[in-house]
Amino acid sequence: MDGNAHSLVASLLWGAIGLGLLVYGKRQQATVPLFGGLLLIGISYFLESALHMSLAGAALLLAIWWLQKKER
Repeated sequence: MDGNAHSLVASLLWGAIGLGLLVYGKRQQATVPLFGGLLLIGISYFLESALHMSLAGAALLLAIWWLQKKER
């Protein structure tokens, strides 16, 4: 990671959202938020650009929402 401020803030944001989904999925025993949270936490390790990280995070959130809606 190049260490710029935008990447750091994006990583913090998506990691916090991912952690919240991970905890929610574990407590509710729901697999979609659990694995979605893990993926959101993981994108900060694989993507360096804040823009790419944010696009991937938004796409993952949309996929999690769609899968949860489809599950009900």
